[in-house]
Amino acid sequence: MTRDWQGFAEDWCAAWNAHDLDALLDHFHDDVLFTSPVAAGLLPESGGKVRGKVALKHYWTEGLRRIPDLHFTIEAIFAGIDTLVIQYRNQKGISVSEVLTFDGDKVRLGHGTYPIGLDNPAGAGSK
Repeated sequence: MTRDWQGFAEDWCAAWNAHDLDALLDHFHDDVLFTSPVAAGLLPESGGKVRGKVALKHYWTEGLRRIPDLHFTIEAIFAGIDTLVIQYRNQKGISVSEVLTFDGDKVRLGHGTYPIGLDNPAGAGSK
């Protein structure tokens, strides 16, 4: 399967910048697993692991509520066979990466990753 990784990354970034969670969630399987230290901070009961689209929408809704000026600028895109890494700069100027593994045309597994040494990724203003 040939993928338009560039197009996906641009759509992903545009949806985040529009705060359009429904557009974002269209790219994910219903039983997606998403991990993030920010999720651990915003939703401590999750342990940083968000399972399923409904829970992912809840997490991202809470993130946008707490970070209303959230905005991303893509810095680089790295593609594998079924994995895409989008490196971006958030509204606080911090370089962050999203690691997305696909199953078919939708994301089955995602990871928000942050620079080592950030004391509080949630406070850093990223998702």
